[in-house]
Amino acid sequence: MPGPGRSRTVRAHLARVDAVLVQALIAAALSFAHLHDVAVAAGQDGWKAWAYPVSVDLLLVAAWRRLRTGNAKTAAWCWFVIALAASLGANVATAGLLDLGNVPAWLRILVAGWPAVAFLGGTLLAHSPPKTADDVEVIEDQEDEPETALEAPTPTSIEPPLEPPPVPIPAALINHARKVADEHHTRTGAPIDTPTLRARLGVPAPMADAIAAHL
Repeated sequence: MPGPGRSRTVRAHLARVDAVLVQALIAAALSFAHLHDVAVAAGQDGWKAWAYPVSVDLLLVAAWRRLRTGNAKTAAWCWFVIALAASLGANVATAGLLDLGNVPAWLRILVAGWPAVAFLGGTLLAHSPPKTADDVEVIEDQEDEPETALEAPTPTSIEPPLEPPPVPIPAALINHARKVADEHHTRTGAPIDTPTLRARLGVPAPMADAIAAHL
């Protein structure tokens, strides 16, 4: 169970939260009422007069949320200041500095043009995607990841070509080759060459070379 010290801390924290929440509700209600009164004085009646304070407060909240969690903060600050000026202007206008029974033309123009301004601001804030924490982590990971160096190909040693294995030659074939060579030498007076020996014996070239080496 929590001790008495922690219980006092929790009660103090809840008391601060309650005080801030009550203060925020009072300020929002007063600002809401002032914006409604200015809209009525400017010729907007019925549900339209109640839509004006909702529009101003929503734009203010959207801009503040973008300032806290998103990117494109210059645009967010711009729309936050515009919504805050509209809210403060309504508060000042209803404080007795402006005759709400005889509203000037410029104020009527501002009130009439506010829906288009609020729509533009809300659309720009909604379609400018916020930068999430996951995106920031991915970008940081990509920046911190070292580039993999291309490995140089390892030079391979050039091996000498393997000598073909010796061709086995039967002894009878060697004796026959000697007779053919002697006959050729007797008839022509020159030793027999390998192509002629191959043709006379009818053997493949490797075997003819091996037989010629034995003669």
